[in-house]
Amino acid sequence: MKILAFTDHHGSPNDFKFAKKKAKGVDLILHMGDFTIFEHEIEAIMAEMNNMGKPVLFIHGNHEDDLIVEYLCKKFKNLKFIHKKHYEIDGVVFLGYGGGGFSMIDKEFEKHSKKFEKAMKGKKTILMLHGPPYGTKADIIMGDHVGNESFTKFIKKNQPEIVLCGHLHENFHVKSKIKKSVVINPGPDGEIIEIWDF
Repeated sequence: MKILAFTDHHGSPNDFKFAKKKAKGVDLILHMGDFTIFEHEIEAIMAEMNNMGKPVLFIHGNHEDDLIVEYLCKKFKNLKFIHKKHYEIDGVVFLGYGGGGFSMIDKEFEKHSKKFEKAMKGKKTILMLHGPPYGTKADIIMGDHVGNESFTKFIKKNQPEIVLCGHLHENFHVKSKIKKSVVINPGPDGEIIEIWDF
């Protein structure tokens, strides 16, 4: 399965144009949130994502409200909002947890992660986050790690094959690892990933 992952394009026409070109050869699109600037033109941007012609699994960022995104998502056949949910395609489990990006501990995620653990048992898994996990190249700002420790704890224990995140624009296209889990911030123009390579 070939996917296009992208994040934090904030409604930029140029970034979206690059991502759209890359989407032509993939089976599935994943977006890690912040697709608007504080929800400006949110429905129009969601319509653009829907019109990419492929299924889009996505979560919200800190620029979007989850309830608004969930409500609008019902209008579009290709969009699947998976915040606090899991979605399985061809034996691959996708876990989604959006929003935030500023806290180092997330008790809500820790509570919900028990459901994620059950969903991913024995299956190839991609974890979609908006904020980065703590202690990787994806969460460094001016030499300091600012990511989320709750995410890192879950990743160390459960080892999803791929962790996709965004939020920190300074770290677009950075790749890192937490044990065997590969952590990627795919940036606003996106990265193509062949899932079965992991």
